[in-house]
Amino acid sequence: MLELAILGFLRDRPLHGYDLRKRVAALMGHVRPVADGTLYPAIKRMAAAGWLIRKDEPGTAAAPRRTLYLTDKGREELERRLRAPDDLDISDENRWFTFLAFLRHLGEPAAQSIVLRRRLAFLEEPTSFFYDGDRPMGAEEFGDPFRQGLLTIAHATSQAELAWLRATIESLEGSL
Repeated sequence: MLELAILGFLRDRPLHGYDLRKRVAALMGHVRPVADGTLYPAIKRMAAAGWLIRKDEPGTAAAPRRTLYLTDKGREELERRLRAPDDLDISDENRWFTFLAFLRHLGEPAAQSIVLRRRLAFLEEPTSFFYDGDRPMGAEEFGDPFRQGLLTIAHATSQAELAWLRATIESLEGSL
């Protein structure tokens, strides 16, 4: 997800490493802090793969600043990842939110709809955090207000996302 976020933010526009770190941290930092020891090696790997280039440019002070630019190869990699997310990108909420932040860069409504339909199918499957055998348990089955709260919040969030997914898919497919 870190690489996807880097590719996505650089697809928006070239950024200095510090600016990129702030944006990645704002998107993903609540789940996993983004340390320099994680970000800069990823940038180095991605530059070696030809997905981005680093250029030194004059800074506002005396020291030059290194700006990161996405290459054509980086755009292709971003599109490849957006077009074919793995199952964990679809099912894990935090990965999904990072993925969703950049899905607009896929640019093709039909391809975007395919990805959204995968998430929709995942969310439409009955699930819970708690089970009675193989049967998912609902909030009303617990006397514990904390488990009730967990399940009530998760259900409301899922319902909101389902409504958004259905409306967005309809809009995307209506534009075809």
